[in-house]
Amino acid sequence: MRTLRIWRTLLGVEKTFVDDIDLDLESRILIVSVRPMASKRNRCGSCQKRSPRYDLGDGRRRWRGLDVGSIQVHLEADAPRVSCRIHGVTVAAVPWARHQSGHTLFFDDQVAWPATQTSKTAITVLMRIAWRTVGAIITRVWADTEKQYDQFADLTRIGIDEISYKRGHKYLTCVVDHDSGRLVWAAPGQDKATLATFFDALGQERSAQITHVSADGAAWIASVVADKAPNAVRCADPFHVVKWATEALDEVRRTTWNDARKAARQNDARRTRGRPAADAPARPDSARAAGIKNCRYALWKNPENLTEKQQAKLAWIVQTDPRLARAYYLKEGLRVIFKLPLHEATEALDKWVGWARRCRISSFVKLQKSIVKHRTAILASIEHGLSNGRVESMNTKIRLMTRIAFGFKSPDALIALAMLSLGGHKPVLPGRI
Repeated sequence: MRTLRIWRTLLGVEKTFVDDIDLDLESRILIVSVRPMASKRNRCGSCQKRSPRYDLGDGRRRWRGLDVGSIQVHLEADAPRVSCRIHGVTVAAVPWARHQSGHTLFFDDQVAWPATQTSKTAITVLMRIAWRTVGAIITRVWADTEKQYDQFADLTRIGIDEISYKRGHKYLTCVVDHDSGRLVWAAPGQDKATLATFFDALGQERSAQITHVSADGAAWIASVVADKAPNAVRCADPFHVVKWATEALDEVRRTTWNDARKAARQNDARRTRGRPAADAPARPDSARAAGIKNCRYALWKNPENLTEKQQAKLAWIVQTDPRLARAYYLKEGLRVIFKLPLHEATEALDKWVGWARRCRISSFVKLQKSIVKHRTAILASIEHGLSNGRVESMNTKIRLMTRIAFGFKSPDALIALAMLSLGGHKPVLPGRI
């Protein structure tokens, strides 16, 4: 009896009788016959409520347990079915494993912890399980963890963004708590219906308690937030606003480069038609094209981060290409606005809009219309000091998880791993506190 009690402790099973132990030396498998105690018998596998027994089910079945040294361990027990008033006829619950799982609780927890630290391939070798099994275990562990904690507790300031997790335009919509830095919710999709699911789960009362929402300029986010969280102040992410200006500047740079190259080719027209010979000298660029060449980073980077060579390149552009220089100053002017106090930023933003409206650069004329459209959200982000920096950091970590794991078959496994790692409730190894 004492030996069986020791085995129960080693196996990590509770409310369980260990009846017999059999070692199969040929297959190197340790089979442990177990049965639940009376208080844990005849309970629904889904809701754990006591229910009348229906039949014996498919007979005895096995659950994979943690290895003992190099020997695999399998728990074997009867698997009767019960008739639950809520869930109908279902397999009875067992105290050593989750419902519809072929592994013990300790085994699942042992897999969940390294899943947040290393690749799925390494786990498959260490635990001797299939690649897809890792994702299934992660999903089960998170579903169990989610029931123990309230992810939406004290949620007032949130950031919303989408992240691409797979080729073929596969996206996740993520919600991050600005105050705690936790990932509080994620779901596959990138549309109004997906985001509305979050607010439906949050509930009308808690949605009304949301005070600030930071996001990019996506219209589908703004419309859902306005409808579901009417009391929230919407803040435009400064990074995305400056990114709009950088993209407009890059459009001007490409146009200038193409025009300079075209002019150089017209001035140096070859007499022969078709592709030049392999030993023919390279076609020379004009002085203007040569100056614009390799100026991308000089235009993109902040002035304080420029190297001496990039500073010289930028000075040349300012002296020789007024249109491209004007586009650069427009981009820098918009970036500086986010560093000003609110009263100064309000005046500076209005002046910037007027400047962009008269600049005669089509990409910035178009940009100022977007700035006017999002003016209230831009000034709100300056007033409250909110950005999507936490959300972008969270997206970077999720991308890293995807690369380390060498991909996921389903978004549910990726979401479960992200929530376990970034949701504030990381799994622990069995026997650790």
